Amino acid sequence: MSYSPCPNDTFVFHAWTHGLVPGASPPRVRFADIDVTNGLARRGEGQVLKVSYAVLPHVLDTYALLLGREAVRPGEQGTALTGRTVAVPSELSTAYLLFRLWAARWVPEGPGNVVVMPFHEIMPAVRDGRVDAGLVIHEARFTYHEYGLHQLVDLGEFWEGTTGHPIPLGAIIARRDLGAERLRALSETIRTSVRMAWEDPSASHAHVMEHAQEMDPSVADRHIALYVNEFTADLGDDGYAAVRELLGRAASEGLAPPLSATALEPPFGD
Repeated sequence: MSYSPCPNDTFVFHAWTHGLVPGASPPRVRFADIDVTNGLARRGEGQVLKVSYAVLPHVLDTYALLLGREAVRPGEQGTALTGRTVAVPSELSTAYLLFRLWAARWVPEGPGNVVVMPFHEIMPAVRDGRVDAGLVIHEARFTYHEYGLHQLVDLGEFWEGTTGHPIPLGAIIARRDLGAERLRALSETIRTSVRMAWEDPSASHAHVMEHAQEMDPSVADRHIALYVNEFTADLGDDGYAAVRELLGRAASEGLAPPLSATALEPPFGD
């Protein structure tokens, strides 16, 4: 299983990966940056992965959506980035897809150049003048001011303000060839792991902090509170509507291949 070492992921998967979920064997874990897990999914490598929703149109022939995670609201400020160099965490990240949807409206000529780099290197690159702007994700939304940076545009508020939906950020997927029974069991195992984390947040604290890029416990706690919410355990109708809106808009703008009507349906008939 591959996912990031960020606090929200280590919090969600703590119970499962530590053998605390009844009846579920702990998986072998590979910690990796989101650009790496997106690439693994594109190549069909790995059975269970945490990826960006933006990669789903490219991998749903091989992988099924098990669970998804939504974020909450950020704020919009229009700005001109025409001709500038922008660092992004992955060309298949949901953040970059949102940026492209926003730029199509507010920066029609587009940025001058897009550079992909690990998310934790983006803020230092902007601070040091190696790039003009950066697209930040994860705990960076809480810490960018510590680098002397300021917000140009909040893509979360742009999205919610124009669609009324929450933002589909990260999805948990598993290979379809594992079969319906195994996929159902994986889904329930992960859902149980999430609920166990909520029931006893202190149990995962040491594990979360061991892997956190940002070692300030208060930042890790805010990160988890923001990104691990009711949609983590169950997308529900609102969550699926948000995913379809995002990927539908991406397809209509030519930014992603279109999805079939049944592509996002649960792989085990529920």
